[in-house]
Parts: sequence; C-alpha cells; structure tokens
Amino acid sequence: MGTLCERGEVCSPLTVRLAIQNPGQELDDQVASRDPLRLSGWGYNTMTILKSHGKIAFEVVWQGMAILLLASAIALFVNQLRLEGLPLVADWSPEAQLKLDSGDSLAISLDEVEALFISRSALFLDARSRDLFAEGHIQGAANLPWDEFDQSFALVMADIPQETPLVTYCDGESCGLSKDLAIALLEKGYTNVRVLVNGWTLWQEKNLPLELPATASTANP
Repeated sequence: MGTLCERGEVCSPLTVRLAIQNPGQELDDQVASRDPLRLSGWGYNTMTILKSHGKIAFEVVWQGMAILLLASAIALFVNQLRLEGLPLVADWSPEAQLKLDSGDSLAISLDEVEALFISRSALFLDARSRDLFAEGHIQGAANLPWDEFDQSFALVMADIPQETPLVTYCDGESCGLSKDLAIALLEKGYTNVRVLVNGWTLWQEKNLPLELPATASTANP
C-alpha cells in the first residue's frame, strides 16, 4: 500500500480513500476534493482509455449509419431509373401473387368455383400429393401432384381438351402448388386455368361436396 502522496504522485485506491476520509492530512483540500479515481494513476489511465474507446465506438456507429443511409438513397434512385423497377408499395396477398405479366389474374373466388362445380363445366385439379389427395378432396377432382407433374401429366390430362375450364387448388393461403400447376398447364397450351387459393380449406368450411376415404374414387392414378 502506498503512503499518502503529494500532488502528482501515484496513489493506491486505499490511499485515495484515506485521503478523502481524512482531509488535510498530507493531502491539501484541493487534491482531496478531486475525483478519487484521478488520485490514482491506474484510475486516470482507465478513464482515459474508456473515453477514447467510447469516442471511437460513437464514430463507428455514426459512420455505419451514414453509409447505410447513403446506400439506401442510391438504391432508391437506381430503382426509379429502371424500366421494371420494384414498386415501393406492393400487395403481397395470395391473390395479388397470381397476376400474370399480362395483368390478368389466375385467382378465382369460391362463389365462382361453386357455380362451375354445380354446372359441371370445369375440371378440378388437386395439386397436393397422392397421400393428401387420398385423405380427402373436392368431389370429382383429379389428382395432378405438382411434384409429379412430368410423370403424371400425360395420363391425367390425356383426354382433356385445351379449352376446358380448369381449377387448380391445394391447401393453405401460402401453398404455391396450385399456382405452379396452373402456370405449367398454361405453358402446355391450356387457355382457361384458374386458381382457388386455399381451396381445400375453403371448400370444407362451406360444407361443399367432398370425397373422403370411404367414398373416394379410385380412378385417379
């Protein structure tokens, strides 16, 4: 432990405490009234380092924010110059994602689908797997699993004229199988293809005709 020190000398933390508790003993009032850490050489160096690091950290954060803002501004400017720039505000609903480049939408409402079902003027295509299809599906629907499209297309669609109204569906608003199937059918030349978003769930909720395992048709491949 160091002894009580004169101004300018290095004092131990204990000496500092004693100096504060006993003002006037070898340390004058001016020195004793200082911040105790400054009476210690270790304390003074530590505070200096901390202040230096704090300043550096602030400069790094400020520069990072400035770079991020500048990059964002440049990105927005470039996006505006592009002929096919991304919209700043977009509709990400499932129905909006079914719009074609032509502006037409593949989406169809449940009421429209029900009318097609009653009139028997459309073919319903279940894009889910064979196992899910076997657990239950829209009455009269055929199973054309998107994951097996190349292998199953010719067999399922062999006798279906290309102008036939087709309705694809799967299950869940985020399910993209029905959309992928619809686009593939359009590419095959079918001209009237629509997608019922979340079709299986909506169909059940409205208590429309189903085929369940006990009564399901075995005609599908």
